[in-house]
Amino acid sequence: MNMRTSNGVKYDVIIGLEIHAELATKSKMFCSCDNDAQGKEPNTAVCPICLAHPGTLPLPNKQAIEWTILIGLALNCRINELSKFDRKNYFYPDLPKGYQISQYDLPIAYDGFLEVDDKPILITRIHLEEDTGKLIHPAGKAYSLVDYNRAGTPLIELVTEPIIKDAATAKKFAQNYQQILRFLDISNADMEKGEMRCEANISIQEKSKWKYANGQIKPIGDYKLNPKVELKNINSFKYLEKAVDYEIERQIKAVENGEKLIQETRGWNNDKSITFSQRVKETSADYRYFPEPDIPPLKINQAWIDKIKARIGELPAQKIKRFKEEYLFSDYESRILAGDQDLAKYTEQVVSELRAWIKATGDNWERQKHKLAKATANWLINELFKLLKTDNLSIKKLKISAENFAEFIALTYQGKVNSSAAQTILAEMYKNGGDPTQIMADLGLEQLDDKETLEKVIAKIILKNKPQAEQYKAGKTNVLQFFIGQIMSATKGKANPKLVLELLKASLSK
Repeated sequence: MNMRTSNGVKYDVIIGLEIHAELATKSKMFCSCDNDAQGKEPNTAVCPICLAHPGTLPLPNKQAIEWTILIGLALNCRINELSKFDRKNYFYPDLPKGYQISQYDLPIAYDGFLEVDDKPILITRIHLEEDTGKLIHPAGKAYSLVDYNRAGTPLIELVTEPIIKDAATAKKFAQNYQQILRFLDISNADMEKGEMRCEANISIQEKSKWKYANGQIKPIGDYKLNPKVELKNINSFKYLEKAVDYEIERQIKAVENGEKLIQETRGWNNDKSITFSQRVKETSADYRYFPEPDIPPLKINQAWIDKIKARIGELPAQKIKRFKEEYLFSDYESRILAGDQDLAKYTEQVVSELRAWIKATGDNWERQKHKLAKATANWLINELFKLLKTDNLSIKKLKISAENFAEFIALTYQGKVNSSAAQTILAEMYKNGGDPTQIMADLGLEQLDDKETLEKVIAKIILKNKPQAEQYKAGKTNVLQFFIGQIMSATKGKANPKLVLELLKASLSK
């Protein structure tokens, strides 16, 4: 575990995560109501079943069950051949039944792992349940409103073993998990919309005075364990890391000041960058779990598991590795380009078009692919993706086809347009789409490489700026930039910069 030393005492940091993610099925978990409540008026995507009217019976969503098996298999989990639903009894005003249909001792998936920085983080379980509704607190009012549109949404909960060492690892685990959910296309996992929520269980223990066995933290000798604290419903990766780091320091400080830590649930106040107490933490016994009497047990045979497993394609870690090996992208470039399903697909389409172009020119792809990979990554990451991020658009909304983007890269790679002209062409493509070669021709942006024409332009510029020419001859080489600026202006930015510099130096040296 991560070790912190304070006042001479060494502490181990112990972190376990619980992550909830809403499944993007068409209907809810136990009824046929529309599962997409975004933008809908409150309490319009509801029915007697998800509102828990007397006499109604739940009918499990087969797609949600299969997707839970799917994510379990993707995360190296074992699948229970016999699983069941349970009633978790507690009262929240946004839970219509007064209990939640969840899973307790026989979850669908268990005993898996997800790698973070090439190290496995063990997963205890992944179970399926229904989401609650949503409380709305009008400003300045002494009451709260309830929107039940979300009630009954299929929700998977992933629980890790308490073996995470630090806040940074917790953050990376959650990010990697979100990537896989999106690659499998089973959840949007948008944290801002509440489609994925993270909870962290944190405790600090004196070094060498505890042990980890059978999934539990146990004291050694007469040492009394410090209780764990749960940080609830954190809705961003950044806040998760900040909240965990703050809570670690808070607990250490409290112990050193002689304060008694209690098992409790705390929230995160981002404005103040502190955690705050919400309630004393319940134990599983407080929930009075018992088997859901209205839903028979689930029997999951191997044939069903194999059929679902066949749907798993290339997952993020595999794709990132392949992007580095096959396309020679750097680790940083690969993590960005292969970290999102749609971005990865677009990148591969661009590379495929470039490969075809190189082949058509009679050149060798293996000889050129490293340079082309660098050019592709540069224009995608440093230019195109920045435009998309600024406008808050996904790659699906991009007006530039992969074929046209590959042609654009080929133009720059061949030196047919300079950097300034390329920026102009890309801006036009981003705004309206279109063929880059045609845009180049329409705007008159093809690079000027004619030596004789450039020599005439340079001669005129030098003649008009004799004092600067004399300064250069006297050793002030920084005036070269002045001349280059004048030449680029005279050629409307079309001049080949390398050729301009070469001809300019030769002319000034005469």
